[in-house]
Amino acid sequence: MNNKTYGHFDDAHREYVITDPQTPWPWINYLGNEDFFSLISNTAGGYSFFKDAKFRRITRYRYNGVPMDNGGRYFYIVEERGESKEERIVWNPGWKPCKTPLDSYECRHGMSYTRITGQKNGVEASVLFFVPLKKWCEVQKLTLKNLTGETKRLKLFSFAEWCLWNAATDMENFQRNFSTGEVEIDGSVIYHKTEYKERRNHYAYYSVNVPIQGFDTDRESFVGLYNEFANPDAVMEGRPRNSVAHGWSPIASHYIEVDGLRGTAAGREICREDARTDHLAWRPRPYLYK
Repeated sequence: MNNKTYGHFDDAHREYVITDPQTPWPWINYLGNEDFFSLISNTAGGYSFFKDAKFRRITRYRYNGVPMDNGGRYFYIVEERGESKEERIVWNPGWKPCKTPLDSYECRHGMSYTRITGQKNGVEASVLFFVPLKKWCEVQKLTLKNLTGETKRLKLFSFAEWCLWNAATDMENFQRNFSTGEVEIDGSVIYHKTEYKERRNHYAYYSVNVPIQGFDTDRESFVGLYNEFANPDAVMEGRPRNSVAHGWSPIASHYIEVDGLRGTAAGREICREDARTDHLAWRPRPYLYK
């Protein structure tokens, strides 16, 4: 019998604390309110939906994927320690999908929120995920801390993969699906507009509260045709493609350079309002677009 311990209850904070990312199965938390819901695993896998998990699925998820629990809301952190690729460290706060060994890892599943914290090479990345009351969005608050006495040069890539709204046909009708994907980029906001004003009166978006230095919205351009989420081309090369999806598989990825993150006392918060939501769609159309 396996007596390995993967976590414990923190009664004082009403949280379950996971200390090993390689749990026997993905350990899931439910985030949500009356209308907007997210499922998130201890390695940031899962998906979001608005009211109906089948017909208003916002992000894509593969139930029987190999490896298990692949796909979710990911942050890739790239530390540049020199000019060569061999000196580059690529990791995720939640261990997956890169599965780079972390110096420390912790996931805290609380009451409608989850906080995942990882450390690697003197950098701590902590991400708080929650769905606010009365809001149709998921908020992700990423805090980076330099725990060393040296200055760090970091590159940050976010990643989310859009579902083409109907979770069932999203996995079936590829002849049609590969022709419908549509996005728009406006500053730090990436819109998912597939079939908007055609068959649907709603859209979703993914935004960040700081200026970005690049983006990607086409999955194959970001990941690479023969790569996986564990080693996306754009991340491994340390540069975005600035791709604009026309059909195929639309995604949302922001690229942010964090130069000069100084030691110990310094921390930088990047609060992503992952407002993959329908709530603006019910207003008159002139309000939606300039």
